[in-house]
Amino acid sequence: MTTLEVFDPPMCCSTGVCGPEPDVRLTHFAADLDWLKSQGVAVHRYNLAQEPTRFTANPRVKQIVDALGIEGLPVVVVDGHMVSQGEYPSRDRLRTLANLGGPSAEATKPATAVAEQPPIFNEWVAELVALGAAIASNCEPCFQYHHRKAVELGISQDDMVQAVNVALRVKEQPAQAMVRLAQKHLVPDASRTGSCCGGEDKTGCC
Repeated sequence: MTTLEVFDPPMCCSTGVCGPEPDVRLTHFAADLDWLKSQGVAVHRYNLAQEPTRFTANPRVKQIVDALGIEGLPVVVVDGHMVSQGEYPSRDRLRTLANLGGPSAEATKPATAVAEQPPIFNEWVAELVALGAAIASNCEPCFQYHHRKAVELGISQDDMVQAVNVALRVKEQPAQAMVRLAQKHLVPDASRTGSCCGGEDKTGCC
């Protein structure tokens, strides 16, 4: 399996929707990485502000940061080899870097299909995405800011609620997976009476 790593400069979050001005470039890049994952590529993304040891552990990335600072980022590494530096590659470029054969999904669409499906990303969609990202990242100032912008744009309450609900469902999945993992390792005998940290028998208390 191909492994692609992205070493990002320090930022609030990699989606590009936090802060007063959403970064559409980062939003598109995040979607492109999700597409790579759907093609079977193992994608890992590291933020210099949150995971600095990842940068120092890679000699080539460390060399770039030492020489150029954050101006040398982002760096893209495929299977241990640096393949891009200082920019976020397009989806077609990522496809090539990840050694995925054949044209991308966009390139295979008929011209008529492209004409019938124009881009839908606009400032309204950006604010809904930003609301969801604020929920996922626990960023209260981000949520307040983008909620105010959404209201100013006339976005309906129902649309905002749906965006938040989707974000909550996505956010809860990793937490639920960790609970299941903890239960698997810490409560091996699930058939015994009493729940974890409850009842009289607390030998398996987590």
